[in-house]
Amino acid sequence: MFIQTEATPNPATLKFLPGKTVLAAGTLDMRDRAEAARSPLAERLFDINGISGVFFGADFITVTKGDGEWQQLKPAILGAIMEHFMSGEPLVRADADTAPAPADEFYEAEDAETVATIKELIETRVRPAVANDGGDITFRGFKDGVVYLNMKGACSGCPSSTATLRHGIQNLLRHFVPDVTEVRPV
Repeated sequence: MFIQTEATPNPATLKFLPGKTVLAAGTLDMRDRAEAARSPLAERLFDINGISGVFFGADFITVTKGDGEWQQLKPAILGAIMEHFMSGEPLVRADADTAPAPADEFYEAEDAETVATIKELIETRVRPAVANDGGDITFRGFKDGVVYLNMKGACSGCPSSTATLRHGIQNLLRHFVPDVTEVRPV
């Protein structure tokens, strides 16, 4: 098994591509050992000293370090990923509650059409680009011209996420949806 590794814009996060499907649908973001109990692979990764986050996408795994150096952490991470896929264990335990807690979206009923356009732009233009960098962004709300987004994976805590929000996503949304004045993370 050959696992490719890619840097992300977040220096604390690396993206691992095992060359096979990781998560069939959606994404899964685990920020601590308790959340990792849903996945044997996430538990293996959290057993490595210095790991502070694990994120599963369709065909990638991003790992965030709290401390330590990548040259020491990377071999252990690659070993844990390889062991997991060779073991045949499921990525997520069958008895685990994989459905994320429902993210309460907030917006006024009269903004429903605007929100639908914002969601479609995020889904078709933003999320695929962000997935390339090992993360995910989801819509949380719209109020008084401000779009609120939830950042996950490599995007969470990334030093360049502010620039991505302000110069990338905000400009895109303003171009297509004149009612948008600003984009903020939640």
